[in-house]
Amino acid sequence: MTSTLGASTTDPLAERIRPDPLVRLVAIMTRLRDPLHGCEWDSVQTFATIAPYTIEEAYEVADAIDRGDMAALADELGDLVLQVVFHSRIAEELGAFDLDAVLTGIADKLERRHPHIFGDAEASPGWEAIKADERTGNPDSSALAGVALALPALERAAKLQKRAARTGFDWPTIEGPKAKIREELDEIAAAPPELIEEEVGDLLFAVANFARHLKVDPEEALRKANRKFERRFRAIERAPGFAAMTLDEQEALWVEAKRGG
Repeated sequence: MTSTLGASTTDPLAERIRPDPLVRLVAIMTRLRDPLHGCEWDSVQTFATIAPYTIEEAYEVADAIDRGDMAALADELGDLVLQVVFHSRIAEELGAFDLDAVLTGIADKLERRHPHIFGDAEASPGWEAIKADERTGNPDSSALAGVALALPALERAAKLQKRAARTGFDWPTIEGPKAKIREELDEIAAAPPELIEEEVGDLLFAVANFARHLKVDPEEALRKANRKFERRFRAIERAPGFAAMTLDEQEALWVEAKRGG
């Protein structure tokens, strides 16, 4: 009998008996994690060792979206789902939770956070209000609780500042963040070598705060600036003899590249 995994999708019988894709993926991961007959790499991974891959896959999803590449997006979303299944399988082996618990938990959370859709509320009380209510009873009662340490630094800075601002700890106008940037630049100029890194960090934090007041996502703004720099530099480095040019000659090419976008 022909295997259903290799059967043509035009076969009506194969269509009826083809395994559910998520069930199939879970079964594959279970096999890969088998300590005796599984994959020598997959079977020894831990939460900590695959966490960097989880973060990387999320960024690759964002990259595919930015490029408008739907084929790549489908592929990268599959890689991201694999990470969820991978973590869930490790947890199940430890007796902590399984994929069913993960999926049930997120479904419950979505229903709980949309009482005006799935409950009796006439209007949504607001996403942040619901999340704050969920944090009731958490031993960490800080307004900053739950801002993940693993977030990119600029994004985490913006989230910390936003949380603090909800308590009233914020500049009343944009002039405050602007002045803070000037202050941090002066402190860098006056800092001894051993404090330069700290002062540069303070400057970046101040810039993130300035961006927040402008209603600009600093992480996304820097991501776009990186892409722009890469596009322009790739254009100018193709010039014959680029590496041997003087800085003024390279700068002239840069100015031309800027005119082209």
